[in-house]
Amino acid sequence: MSKSNETTYAIELKGISKTFGSIVANDNINLTIKYGEILALLGENGSGKTTLMNMLSGIYYPDAGTISVAGKEVTISSPTESIDFGIGMIHQHFKLVEVLNAMDNIVLGTKEKYLKPKALKEKISNISNKFGLEIEPEKKIYNMYVSEKQTVEIMKVLYRGAEILILDEPTAVLTPQEIEKLFAILRKMKEQGSAIIIITHKLHEVLAISDRVAILRKGTLIDTVKTEETNENQLTELMVGRPVSLKIDRPEIKEKHTILKVIDLSVANEDGTEALKNINFNLKRGEILGVAGIAGSGQKELCESIAGLTKIRKGAVLFNKENIIGKTPDEIINLGISMSFVPEDRLGMGLVASMGMIENMMLKSYKKNDGFFIDKKPARELSEQLVKKLGIVTPGVDTPVRMMSGGNVQKVLLGREIESNPNVLITAYPVRGLDINSSYVIYDLLNEQKKKGVAILFIGEDLDVLMELSDRIMVLCHGELKGIVDAKQTTKEEIGLMMTGRSLEGMDQDE
Repeated sequence: MSKSNETTYAIELKGISKTFGSIVANDNINLTIKYGEILALLGENGSGKTTLMNMLSGIYYPDAGTISVAGKEVTISSPTESIDFGIGMIHQHFKLVEVLNAMDNIVLGTKEKYLKPKALKEKISNISNKFGLEIEPEKKIYNMYVSEKQTVEIMKVLYRGAEILILDEPTAVLTPQEIEKLFAILRKMKEQGSAIIIITHKLHEVLAISDRVAILRKGTLIDTVKTEETNENQLTELMVGRPVSLKIDRPEIKEKHTILKVIDLSVANEDGTEALKNINFNLKRGEILGVAGIAGSGQKELCESIAGLTKIRKGAVLFNKENIIGKTPDEIINLGISMSFVPEDRLGMGLVASMGMIENMMLKSYKKNDGFFIDKKPARELSEQLVKKLGIVTPGVDTPVRMMSGGNVQKVLLGREIESNPNVLITAYPVRGLDINSSYVIYDLLNEQKKKGVAILFIGEDLDVLMELSDRIMVLCHGELKGIVDAKQTTKEEIGLMMTGRSLEGMDQDE
């Protein structure tokens, strides 16, 4: 469905409502977006952003209200119908066939897959030139960087004729340079008359790329503001419903004692390839060492190596000068080493999904009980304290954690680790899935641990947060250490270059 004239709305939502049981995901939403406009969609976790966009993309069907595309009321009951109406959604987790090349992924599911390769390449080339996309049609997906895969996803919907694009957290795992490249593409598409909706938690990106911002709170559209007339503080207040401080403290390091030292650490993947290659760094008491890197650069293996959860090929991990490599997690705990680990896969290896908070609190302490009977009272009291302290939303501390949202699951996990009074705290993406208010609660909790002398390894995705919270930042790329920089002195551009493989000269990695 093509646009009829310049005054026609690309999308017009009237009275859109959607419920799941007793939960109201969207409540009487009225929203418009024009052709040649970029609209940012903001809101806390559970505010209804994704649900609303899933109704545009045909995954959900509204309980009430109407959707109009290019001035005509439509019924969208499937993703196929959505793309027929010129709507294309680029999901945060890409839907590509890894073993196929870019061209095959782009035409997969279309009648034009039967065209000759020369004709296909020519059509792809025309679209690429029109929107400023860079793509290698015959390159396999598994050989691509994240930004290249994202470009293929964008090309897929453009190839199918989409004039309205929805991007869900498109910059989550991109470097600053890749983000600028993406924004250049979006601006080009805007100039060509496309309507673009972008869902993101990063306020500085909202201000950089959008024309208007729509804010949802608890399923309700709170306001729509012009980007040029707003700022981060106002947007945050609209999202949360009250003023929120956006400042992250960075207490000075009081101690100089090195508590953890990693020497020539190398780890192999299951297929025998190296996941980590000769990693060297140290961590002081009361220090936050940030870890930056494109997803899959060895962050997971680094965490698991220190926590005793994976075998290493060579190297050493010294805790107070004692090598803990080769010891099981239980042996490490029995040695009196309090090392807490917040894993990337919180329900896969962090918590037991079918258990409630109480049982999950006891996972690290149940072996300390004498006899056959386990006293649940301390775990219940701790669970109730964490619910109040972290604002965990749950029907009760006995409710299985799988019934909680991802953000609340993350709060349960991190709360348990902090309450174990660790000497070293390894946090992998501790605010992933959390809204702004909850994220700043977590930053404050980490700084409280820092002040107590806890050494923190902080693996994050948001470079702005890494630079504000960390004392130093270690950058990984394809399992290699590209450098360790002073967070106060570095820039996002410098870190971004290292994330893509460039090493910076003159850096003391063991300062």
